[in-house]
Amino acid sequence: MNGVLEKSAVKRVIAAMQNYEIKGQIKVLSETAKSASEAASGLGIEVGQIASSLIFKLPNQSPLLIITSGRHRVDTDLVASNLEVEKLERVDADYVKEKSGFSIGGVSPIGWLNPPSIVLIDEALNDYSVVWAAAGHPHAVFPTSFNELKIALAAKVMKVGD
Repeated sequence: MNGVLEKSAVKRVIAAMQNYEIKGQIKVLSETAKSASEAASGLGIEVGQIASSLIFKLPNQSPLLIITSGRHRVDTDLVASNLEVEKLERVDADYVKEKSGFSIGGVSPIGWLNPPSIVLIDEALNDYSVVWAAAGHPHAVFPTSFNELKIALAAKVMKVGD
């Protein structure tokens, strides 16, 4: 896994961690962390401690970032209702890369090229003192907390799924 920390996307995350004063160190995993279960297995933690960054498109075509606990799926109807919009659109890999600067499987909540219009954070992540998020590469993750992410991203706390 030589060179992961030298990737430009990972370097953006490192700079963002410093900017937001997130103290954790990026951990490079030997196995990929493309899914919450893979990341949790590689770290030896509960799947709920994985802070997955999921991107949707709002009706005005701008990106919505939902940082959700790996223990459940996002209920798009619930989120759309809470945001008072008609629906959330699913996005493809090109949209994710264009907006965030990250490839699917390594989307970090911080270090975006074009910050999302709205950031929501799953209230379930507050159940854990430490959560882990992708760090710009499928093999890279970093430890943080619900409060660090909420403050850094001015995220709105919401129940996003069951």
